[in-house]
Amino acid sequence: MIRVTLALCASLWAASVQAAVDIQQEVSPGGIDFWLVEETSIPFVALEISIEGGGALDRPGKRGAVNLMMALIEEGSADMDARTFQAAREALAASYVFDAYDDSVSISARFLTENQTEAVALLRQALTDPRFDEDAVERVRAQVLSNIASDAQRPNRIAGDAFYAAAFPDHPYGSDMSGTVESVAALTRDDLIQAHLDAVTQDRVHVAVVGDTDAATAGAMIDELLGDLPRTSPPPSEDVEFGLAGGVTVIDYPTPQSVALFGHSGLERDDPDFFAAYVLNHILGGGGFESRLMTEVREKRGLTYGVSTYLVPRVHAELVIGSVASSNDRIAEAIDVIRAEWARIAEEGVTQEELDAAKTYITGEYPLRFDGNGPIAEIMVGMQRVDLGPDYVVNRNDFVEAVTLDDVNRVAAYLLRPEALHFTVVGQPEGLETGPLPPISGQ
Repeated sequence: MIRVTLALCASLWAASVQAAVDIQQEVSPGGIDFWLVEETSIPFVALEISIEGGGALDRPGKRGAVNLMMALIEEGSADMDARTFQAAREALAASYVFDAYDDSVSISARFLTENQTEAVALLRQALTDPRFDEDAVERVRAQVLSNIASDAQRPNRIAGDAFYAAAFPDHPYGSDMSGTVESVAALTRDDLIQAHLDAVTQDRVHVAVVGDTDAATAGAMIDELLGDLPRTSPPPSEDVEFGLAGGVTVIDYPTPQSVALFGHSGLERDDPDFFAAYVLNHILGGGGFESRLMTEVREKRGLTYGVSTYLVPRVHAELVIGSVASSNDRIAEAIDVIRAEWARIAEEGVTQEELDAAKTYITGEYPLRFDGNGPIAEIMVGMQRVDLGPDYVVNRNDFVEAVTLDDVNRVAAYLLRPEALHFTVVGQPEGLETGPLPPISGQ
C-alpha cells in the first residue's frame, strides 16, 4: 500500500482550509486495483468508476449504441422498472450518474454510509442486469434524437462535427458518439445488450473511493459491483494521425456571427514536454483574459467576446484546439490575428514575466480543485487513466515550477505550427472561402 499526503484546499466560502489526506493504493480480494481516501468526518462516500473504451467500441453500423445504453442503465433493472428503480434510489438518498465518452464510460455514485449496503446493491443491480424495457428505450431514444436534431442547428456543433470528420475520417473520433438520426433510430434492444457487454467490463477499469469507509469495506464493495461483469472487452481503437492540412473550410449557415474551430496535431500526455506545453497553452489561449490571443483578438481589436485554446491529449490522437466567434464581416481578420500570434510565439517565444504569471496562476488554482469527496474521486480516476502515481498530487506543482523559459520557447518552436492550422468556419464569413489560406502577414 502506498500512502501519500497532500494539502487539500477547500474554498467553498472563499477561505482556504488545509487538511492531511492519505491516498491509498489497494487491491480488492477479487484482484481489482483501486485508490482510496478515508475521510470519516462526514458519513458519506463518493465512488468513481471509469472503464476505458466508451463510444469508440460501437460496433460497425451501430453508432450511438454505447451512448444510448449508458443513458438507459438506471431506467430499470432486474425486477424493477424505471419508476420503481428511481423510487428505490431516492429512498436511499443516493445518486448515480452514468456517462459515455469517446474513450470511456463512467459510473459515479454518492451515498450515505448508513445506506452503503443497500445503495451498492441497487447500483450493482443496474450495472449487471439492466432491463432495456421497450418503453424506456423509446423514451430515451427520443431524447437522444431530439438532442441530435438540436445540435444540427448549433453553429458550434456543426463546426466541431465537420472539423473532426475531416481530421479523422476513418476513425470513431470522426463521428459523434451520440450517433446520427439514422443510426440511433435503427438500434435494437439486442444492440444495446451487446453494447453493455462490450463497454461495461472488468478490464481497463479504474476505481476511486473517497469518504467514510476503509480498505476492507471498499474492496468488498468493489468486488460486489464489478465482480460479475465480463472480464474482457473488444480491443480498443488504434491510434490515428490528425488528417487535416492547414487551410480553411467554410460551411454556409445563415447567422450574423461566424464561429470557428481551429487546430492541428499536439503531443501526448506522457510526453516529457507536456508541462512546458501546458504552461505555453495557458499563455497562448488557455489563460482567459490574460492570454495572448484574448489580448490581441479581443482587447486590442474588439473582434470577439472570447477566444481560447486547449491541449487535447486523447487516448488515440493528440491535438491543440481553439475556438473563436466573430461577426461575419470580421471573422477573417480574427483568423489573421490568431495565425499571426501563433507564428509570433513560435518564432519569438514568450517573456519571463508571462511565464511567471502563468506559473503563479496554474499552481495557485490546483489545490482549489480538491473541494469535496466527489471531486477528489474524479481527480484520482483521471490520474489512473493517464498512468500517474498517487504522488502526482504532491509533485504536480513542482513539475510546473520546474518549467523554464527555455523549455517553453523550445516547445513553442516545434509545437505551434501556424501553417498547419486548419479553421472550420460556420456562418457567412466575408472574405473567406474553402481552401488554403494566404501566407501569414510578415512571414
